[in-house]
Amino acid sequence: MKTLLSIFRLQCPCCHKGEFLESPPRPLFKIIRVLEQCTHCPTRFKIEPSFYYGSMYVAYALGVALMLGVTLLYWVLSDSFSVGAAFLLISGILLIVSPYLNAWSKLIWANFFFHYQPDLKKKTD
Repeated sequence: MKTLLSIFRLQCPCCHKGEFLESPPRPLFKIIRVLEQCTHCPTRFKIEPSFYYGSMYVAYALGVALMLGVTLLYWVLSDSFSVGAAFLLISGILLIVSPYLNAWSKLIWANFFFHYQPDLKKKTD
């Protein structure tokens, strides 16, 4: 549960206190960049140059899950289901939440490799 909460809050996968991203996700095509190191603990996030390319698979899975959920909800709540209207609804929602999907996918990917360490000490500068 703590891991899901830290993913939702975009916090470090190791200490669950420090920041993970350079800036919060913003809509309209701003690139989501991961910090070099946690702001609270000594964890280094960039362990190799192409490390976060794998998060594209997670982003794809999140996008498909969102698409299926929105389609199912639209189908259940609407009187007359229209594929065109469902497509427009999904496209609009994805356009709005895509920065968050991108950020969450990078953090979920990082959680596969970095694990929570409750006794991790605060870094000293």
